[in-house]
Order: sequence, then C-alpha cells, then structure tokens
Amino acid sequence: MYTLGINAAFHDCSATLVKDGVVLAAAEEERFTKVKHGKRPVPFTVWQLPFHAIDYCLKEAGIALRDVDHVAYSYDPYMQLGERAEQATLSLPLEPSKNPTSEWLSPWDPLSLSYIVNAPRQLASGAPHHLKARFRDVRHDGPFKWHFVEHHLAHEASAFLAAPFEECAVLAMDGRGERPTTSYGLYRDGRYQRIKQVNLPHSLGLLYEEVTDHLGFLRSSDEYKVMALASYGKPNFVSEFKEVVRYRGEGDYTVAKVDWKDVIGPARLRGSAFEQVHMDIAHSLQVVLEETVAQMVDWLHRETGAKNLCMAGGVALNCVMNARIRDNGPFEKVWIQPAAGDSGTSLGAAMWIDAQQRGDTRRHWVMDHVFYGPEYDDEEIEEFLKQARLPYRKVDDIAEATAELLAQNKVIGWFQGRMEFGPRSLGARSILASPIDPGMQAHLNLIKDREDFRPVAPVVLEEEADKWFVNGHQSPFMTFVFDVREDRVDKIPAVRHVDGTARVQTINRAQNPAYYDLLQSFAKRTGVPVLVNTSFNTRGEPIVCTPRDAVESFCTTPLDVLAIGSFLLEKPKLIIGGQQS
Repeated sequence: MYTLGINAAFHDCSATLVKDGVVLAAAEEERFTKVKHGKRPVPFTVWQLPFHAIDYCLKEAGIALRDVDHVAYSYDPYMQLGERAEQATLSLPLEPSKNPTSEWLSPWDPLSLSYIVNAPRQLASGAPHHLKARFRDVRHDGPFKWHFVEHHLAHEASAFLAAPFEECAVLAMDGRGERPTTSYGLYRDGRYQRIKQVNLPHSLGLLYEEVTDHLGFLRSSDEYKVMALASYGKPNFVSEFKEVVRYRGEGDYTVAKVDWKDVIGPARLRGSAFEQVHMDIAHSLQVVLEETVAQMVDWLHRETGAKNLCMAGGVALNCVMNARIRDNGPFEKVWIQPAAGDSGTSLGAAMWIDAQQRGDTRRHWVMDHVFYGPEYDDEEIEEFLKQARLPYRKVDDIAEATAELLAQNKVIGWFQGRMEFGPRSLGARSILASPIDPGMQAHLNLIKDREDFRPVAPVVLEEEADKWFVNGHQSPFMTFVFDVREDRVDKIPAVRHVDGTARVQTINRAQNPAYYDLLQSFAKRTGVPVLVNTSFNTRGEPIVCTPRDAVESFCTTPLDVLAIGSFLLEKPKLIIGGQQS
C-alpha cells in the first residue's frame, strides 16, 4: 500500500511516500524550484502543491500517482470551517485586510481554506506540463483516497512514528495549526492519545516569529539567526518578556498581544548594524522560551510518567532549548524529529494514514538517518561535467582524496549519495572544512555571505564524540548543542560558538559510509576526528539538489574544491599578467 504525504498549507512544502509503514522517499519542494522554503506563507500561495517533490517521490518508487492508494494532506480545513462546511460558498471582501471580520482569525482565511478544500482537484489537474506524465489518469476523487490530517497530529505523528521508542511522551510546538499551537500526547502500545493542547492566539512559535521580524529578520525563515544572536546578549529584557508570556500551570500558557516597540523598543531596520540592545532582546526571548518550555516538559512528564520524550514542530528546531530539556529535564531520553518544521508534516501525515489504513500497530521503520532525497550516480554526474566542459579528475577513493585536501585547509563542496530531508545538511549536500583553523568560521561566513555572528557546526565520529564534547553521545541530526571540552578547544576553535557550545552531528558508518570514511581519513592525517559541516548553499538559496546545482554553487562562490560522486573539481590558481597568483 502506497501513501503519499503532502505539506502545502503554509511553508516548507514537501512530499513523502510511504509503503507499508516504511518511508521510501521524502523531499522539500524548494530543492527543485530553488525558491527558499518553497513559497512564502501567505494566503495567495496556499494553492501551490509540491509537484516537483511529489514527482520525485513517485519516480523513486517507480510508480505514478494512479498507483497511490492514499493521499494525506497535513491540514484539515474543516476544523476551521465548522458549520460553514455545509455552505456552498464563502465570502471574501474585495480588500480583506481593509475590511476584517470577527468571523475569521484572519480576513484571508476564506481564500486559504478554499484553496485547501480544492487541493485534490489541484493535484489531479494542476501539475506543470513537464511533469504531467506521472499525474495522468486520476481525478480529484480517485483512484486514490484523499485524507485531510490535522496539522498538529501530523507534527506529532512525525515524531512518535519515527522515533526509536515503543513508548514516549509527545510535545509539538509551532506557530499555528488549524487551532492548536502546542499539543501534548502519549504514545503507548502502538496507540496515540492527545492529552492537551494550547490554541490560538497563544503561540510560542508566533511569539518567536514576531520578535524575529522586530529584529529585522525574515519571519517564518530566520528564527535560527535569532537563536544564534542570543548567545551575544544579556537578559536585560527578561522581565518584559515575562509580562507577555505567562505559564499558567498544567501545560497551559498565554501570550499577550502587544505592540513590540512599546515593550522592547523600536524595531531594527533590515540591513542596519546590530547593536547590543538587539542581542539582549534575542537573549531574553531565548531565556523566556527555555524557561516556559521547561515547565511544560516537567508537567508532561508528571502527567504521562513516560521515560522518553519526542518533539516536533518548528519550535523544536531550537537546539539550544533542546539541550536544556535534555540536560535538565525529567526525561531519560529526548528525540527530536530532524524535519521538525512544517516539511516534516508530510512524513507525519503519510505515516499516520498508512498506520490507520493498515490497522498495524507494529513498528516497521525508525528514522535513523535523513537520506531520502534524490541520488545521482557517477555516469549521470560525469555526463553533466562533460556537457559543462569543466576540468575534473576521477579518483579511486573519494574519502581519502578529499581528506588530503581538507588537511591542506581547503574548503570543499561535498555532494554524495541521497539528499537530506529537512533543514540540515548532514553529509550528503554539505560544505566541509577543517575545524583547526581559528579563522575558518569567518571564512565560511564570507563564502556563504552570512552574518558574522553565525556559528558553524561540527560533525564528529560517533565513537569519538564524548572525547571532544561534554557528555557527547549519539546525535545524528544536529538537534542539540553540546559544550566543547576545555582541553579540546584549541584543536577545534572554528566550531566553538561564543557561549562555548557547538551544534554537534555524530556519524557512524551504517548511516553514511563515505562521510564516515572521510572523517576517519581526516583524523589519521590530523589527529582530529571532527570537521566543520555547513549546508551546501549560499545566503537566500536552498541547499543544492542536483549536479548542476552543485557545480553552479561551486563556480559562483570561493569554494576551493567540489567532491561530487567519484570526481574532484579544483579551481586553478588565477592567472594575472601571464603569471600565477
């Protein structure tokens, strides 16, 4: 039985294909269209479905849409429509934002909901012309069966049906769903029960979005930058934020509607200099978020008695908060869905409907890696390199050859195997560098055109993690931070953030053999089993997907080398006045 999961209601639109409880393929639309996050989360874009990601998933399985048994869409419009669902029409003012109505949370809701209700028709007839082949011979009513899945249930399922636990408490936090913004539950004996939820307008995710916007960043996109900026600040606005965010006990909280300029001062203009006040605002927001969620987690533990916790939703991408829950919380183990944002809801919706339709409570799959995207073999890669008329060389051992270049302090574009699902590059589409050079962080931020306060993250051999990071243990998805051991700081200065932490990825050979062998080869040459790993993209661009994407990024940035499949491309020294520079 094939089940196709779709996320399209807000942002990070994606598709996932599941067969009998096992994920076959998953990808975000942005990787194919080169539009960051796939689209902006505004009403006019709700009609857009991730056709390219769907096409890829079907191609990976060797099927067409007509072969899919169930389609699961990670939003249920009827939860908002309520009694209006019986009506044949919805009214939309000519200028909705000028004529708001108390009937809807947003005056644009009728437009968004209409698009979602008609998503089956859009899937059946709206595919781009060049993708039509895999979308033929279907109607909006079949042969597949369509399912709307509540947004937060999709988040929850993406955690408890993917986590390595037979029993766990579940916490999902994001900006918003149909009504919930936070939900709690318990997964036990193959069954899931939601035990509580917090509804709009109270939302920790929207709170973080609003402050992100106030600080001159792009909301629903740059929240991770605010988290990084927070490490440079002081808690000078904690009392102000605590007036806005009130934990009420028993898992409940409220977030007051405020004019932020009256609470924390004027907004920063995008492009203007960062001042200490901006860092203090970010720090204070982070403190209050962590304190609030810590209380929520304590309550959830008391309520469920579970030993394990799994989390999803965009707020769960806050790896600093996650580390506090891991280190100071009551749960023995904490697992974060690596695609915790909205992209992961396509996976959750598909897994949920698959399990419901098969009536099978057994676990057939655990998410121990994220490599569910497209892969290109050497024949495809070399054909493109020849067409592009680029000089390259084929090597017998790409890991050994690349490690030698990394030991020479070269910065490498690393393109190997199936692409990652989720927001992190984890060794398939990565930029890699040596962590030994103290100037490497600044150099990489220059290459990627990033803000200078942004840290870069390390990848470490799993068996070496505890020797380099305090309480280092298996952490394959970069969802937690760890303190760098003091006796190792001088050896890996490039990956240590200003607060002494690093967002660590561990790797074992079963997860990614080429990546693991690369680290081993680098360790043999340098004595350091750690590399800098950052995403293979530049500012404002999605992570690369295809050989063409990788070559274009390599050729338009100061990267030194591209390791793509079994091939190496190295930039020649510049020729100035007939002499090498």
